[in-house]
Amino acid sequence: MKVTRRVFLKKSLGVGGVLLLPPVISRAVQKEMANWAPAYVKLDASGELDQRIDRAYALFEECRLCPRECGVNRLSGERGYCHAPAKVMVYSANPHFGEEISLVGRHGSGTIFFSNCNLRCVFCQNWPIAIEGHGSVISDAELAAKMLRLQAIGCHNINLVTPTHVMPNILNATRIASRKGLRIPLVYNTSGYERVEILKLLDGVVDIYLPDMKYMDPEKAAQYSSGAHDYPEKTQAAVLEMHRQVGIHRMDRRKTAIRGLMIRHLVMPNQVAGTRKFVHWVSANLPLRTYVNIMHQYHVEFRASEYPEIWRAITPTEYLEAMQWAEDYGLINMDPNALKVRNFMLRRSKSG
Repeated sequence: MKVTRRVFLKKSLGVGGVLLLPPVISRAVQKEMANWAPAYVKLDASGELDQRIDRAYALFEECRLCPRECGVNRLSGERGYCHAPAKVMVYSANPHFGEEISLVGRHGSGTIFFSNCNLRCVFCQNWPIAIEGHGSVISDAELAAKMLRLQAIGCHNINLVTPTHVMPNILNATRIASRKGLRIPLVYNTSGYERVEILKLLDGVVDIYLPDMKYMDPEKAAQYSSGAHDYPEKTQAAVLEMHRQVGIHRMDRRKTAIRGLMIRHLVMPNQVAGTRKFVHWVSANLPLRTYVNIMHQYHVEFRASEYPEIWRAITPTEYLEAMQWAEDYGLINMDPNALKVRNFMLRRSKSG
């Protein structure tokens, strides 16, 4: 019999052990984490961050921050597909306890929700913020003050939600906050619809990338995310660049994340998200220890009821199938909450 990767892993770990294997941390990595400092502090000390901010703000004159590449002059008041002005708009900035365990820790993830979005999905669960643009216009200095407040109340990181279209503002606010004592990781919490060229401006600034990988099929992406047919192509390239910059998910001694890539994938009804192709892609293109969160939280929101293919919640069978595919393709660093949900559904299916 041909020995597949799955068979080898199961023989080595015991049946069902693949998803539970903790990442092996070398002494070199342990030493690095003990001497850890936020990436942006080092970049600012080198003088490079100032140059990055100048380059980023210049992009507002002919905005191509995201794959839409609208080309509008946001500095003169024009607005592109995301509907965002040149000044940053924020809906809220508070500790959040609904994120991944290693981001939340004991005191929460310091989550800043930015108004507007470049993707505009028909099933968006934050549509009043992302699509209707609820929020307040603030200065970069005020954004920096919000970051420092979140650190002061004990948050473990600054979690930047839907940051793509305000990346220049974030860079400037980070510089201001860093010079006033900000010393916790930056989390770039994105839809995944990014340009690699723009992400390179964030190299050495962002500590943790938290991208979605929503679809593997261009037609599904176009149908449910406002014509973004290139979403799979752009997101796959973006995730590879994110991994190049920050590597594998790493935690400190408190088990809170300090660096690395953490991928989210939302299971959708009728295999709309292409979950099997997603886990296959991850296993073929990234280390098997890549942190993956296969999420079960899909529900009918915003305009999803207008689309028969996605106007229902997912079934336990669909979620268990998704988690089984992750095991079949050898992924070994699955989100702990996803494992708990899988185990609960398995017990329910056996007792029912």
